[in-house]
Amino acid sequence: MTDTATQEIRGGIDLPAVREDIELRTSDGLTLVGELALPADRPPVATLVTLHPLPTHGGFMDSHILRKAAGRLPALADLAVLRFNTRGTTSPRGTSDGAFGDGVTESEDVAAAMDFVAERGLPHPWLVGWSFGTELALKHGLEHPIDGIILLSPPLRRTSPDELARWAGSGHPLVALIPEHDDFLKPAEAFEKFAAVPDAEVIAVDDAKHLWVGETQTRRVLDEIVRVVNPAALPLPTRWPAD
Repeated sequence: MTDTATQEIRGGIDLPAVREDIELRTSDGLTLVGELALPADRPPVATLVTLHPLPTHGGFMDSHILRKAAGRLPALADLAVLRFNTRGTTSPRGTSDGAFGDGVTESEDVAAAMDFVAERGLPHPWLVGWSFGTELALKHGLEHPIDGIILLSPPLRRTSPDELARWAGSGHPLVALIPEHDDFLKPAEAFEKFAAVPDAEVIAVDDAKHLWVGETQTRRVLDEIVRVVNPAALPLPTRWPAD
């Protein structure tokens, strides 16, 4: 196939997938809005349960890395991608009930997402947190049957040393991507703090910033996610048949 019959995979492109608007129900009576994206013509081999950046500073289920994961990875890597707005968060999909809980009451939101995963029989769930979402993964992930967690730009501001240390020897892989120029936690400090989890894989990403801006950084993040969750899908293609 020539390049004239293909399009470059970049930006907000949506590759083929089955996309479903969903609602999650929390045990404290809230309804959270979200979306599930599945491979179009085959079962998923694993599931990404995504946890978005800080909603009080513009984070939501459409924050660009999570939006691009949902747009690309069902087709490129046979992954199910679950995105949702945590309590009190608004996006074009709608507004979730409740109010921001500073990472504490959001434990119920993570539980609602994992209940949904179980109800749908989605395989091999991984929590993928970005910024504030990494705090939710670290604080609450061990309460659920997950395969592991992937952390993008973890600030480690709301996660206590004890909560972090619980992951040591837990049997759940922990992979952290640390941007070289992060605003909150740079690689040198990250290596020191994650030393509490000796089996953690901490990756310093050159030239990257907290928000992973640009196609180069987007591809690096998605490549690392797939390397951990479904390495058989690598290398991810950069072109797709044109419509």
